Amino acid sequence: MAARARSGAARRALTTAAGRAGSQRRPSGSVVLERALSKLGLASRREARELILDGRVTVDGRAVRDPLRAVVPERVRVAIDGEARPRAARRTIVLHKPRGVVTTRRDPDGRPTAYDLVREAGRELQAVGRLDLASSGLLLFTTDTRLAAALTDPGNAVPRVYVVTVRGALDDDALAAIRRGVTVDGVLVIPRDVDVRKRSRRETHAIVTLDEGRNREIRRLFAAAGHEVTRLLRVSFGPVALGTLQPGRWRDLTPDESQALAEAAPTR
Repeated sequence: MAARARSGAARRALTTAAGRAGSQRRPSGSVVLERALSKLGLASRREARELILDGRVTVDGRAVRDPLRAVVPERVRVAIDGEARPRAARRTIVLHKPRGVVTTRRDPDGRPTAYDLVREAGRELQAVGRLDLASSGLLLFTTDTRLAAALTDPGNAVPRVYVVTVRGALDDDALAAIRRGVTVDGVLVIPRDVDVRKRSRRETHAIVTLDEGRNREIRRLFAAAGHEVTRLLRVSFGPVALGTLQPGRWRDLTPDESQALAEAAPTR
């Protein structure tokens, strides 16, 4: 019992130390080690933490017991129990996420996930941002964590374009309110552009361009103007377009698309 208590105390001390380390400024493109193992598909977040605290994980040949140690996965070699996990080759793909699919690696409610759809492309892939359950369209996955961080960095303002359908006729006053923006999570969010394409008493179709992706941002923008979003389709992310890719299907980016994406969101 005493040994178990000492073990628990040691784990708590390690976790506390990890928390202090994790609060320090991390290099661009880095993630904490326990998250890196999870994103590489080597273990769940909880399993990764246990492996690290047990001293079973090495980074570039050195044992690391800090779950919140910052690493850039593309620059280090990780091993578990001495078995090296090679760096993943850089790869970026685009998926047409259908409605009713969640953007998580595992879902406790058993719903289909975007990772189920791209599994054959490699478990090292991570989603670049998210699309909520009721939204569909273009979703990027990459093995390059620095690129993922750059694409989602608000400072880079990489545009996302959506086709949006809302209930009712969006009048000029409501459109003006949307263009002025709405506060989301304490931050005023202003769309880059809102272009009404079709308007009737029943519904309105619009093209919305955002510079960053916040949780349910478009739905909140239109709700603030008194309109419910009934369909939300992302058709492009930076220079990458959905095109004719069918729901549930994915493809690798072309070399030109990869180059354009890197230029749109330079890594540091």
